[in-house]
Amino acid sequence: MRQIILDTETTGLDPLQGHRIIEIGCVELEDRKLTGNHYQCYLNPEREVDIAAMEVHGISDEFLADKPVFAQVEAEFIDFVRGAELLIHNAPFDIGFLDNELRLSNAGNGPMEDLCEVLDTLVLARAKHPGQRNSLDALCKRYDVDNTQRELHGALLDAEILADVYLMMTSGQSSLPLQDEPEEALKRRRQARKYDPQRTPLRVIVAGSDELRAHQDRLQEIEKSSEQGCLWLDLDTD
Repeated sequence: MRQIILDTETTGLDPLQGHRIIEIGCVELEDRKLTGNHYQCYLNPEREVDIAAMEVHGISDEFLADKPVFAQVEAEFIDFVRGAELLIHNAPFDIGFLDNELRLSNAGNGPMEDLCEVLDTLVLARAKHPGQRNSLDALCKRYDVDNTQRELHGALLDAEILADVYLMMTSGQSSLPLQDEPEEALKRRRQARKYDPQRTPLRVIVAGSDELRAHQDRLQEIEKSSEQGCLWLDLDTD
């Protein structure tokens, strides 16, 4: 499964009031692993950034003056996300802005949901933690995901943080490989990286010796009680 974690920064809160996207940040997951592929761009919104918005993300009009407009990057952005499942925290906000940019460009592309499936991780978090705060910062604290570098919002950094939160919130790896991975998959795994080397990696908890012995004892019980034996013991033997 190919998933794209996406975030945007904007000039304000409402595209219906003329606000525009100024940054798009995406990171790629494949089979629930960061691949190292990402997409990021700053955009000239052809209007001023609201002061309140600039206090959130720190992106100024002067910085954006020489950046491309959305129509200039539209094709490469669509190529990156097409056919993937988009994971977005508070998806209606970002999708509303992206759909607005697609309309304004007049390139003939339909809305984002014609290009990708969309999963709102805020809805997912609210279902998992009803009645609790489910902002990205709150989820980072709940799942012990490092966000200490998030002094200001940034689309690529927030997408990377959301990737970690999503993997923790949905229980990390969905499956355990039962045979040697193909060489290409191993190569992708070796190339997977964090975009900011200063960020603390996700915590990995390794089974202790007592837990491993209990696991082996349980496998032996299954081996004795099942007519077909224990598959895990057969795999270990192979």
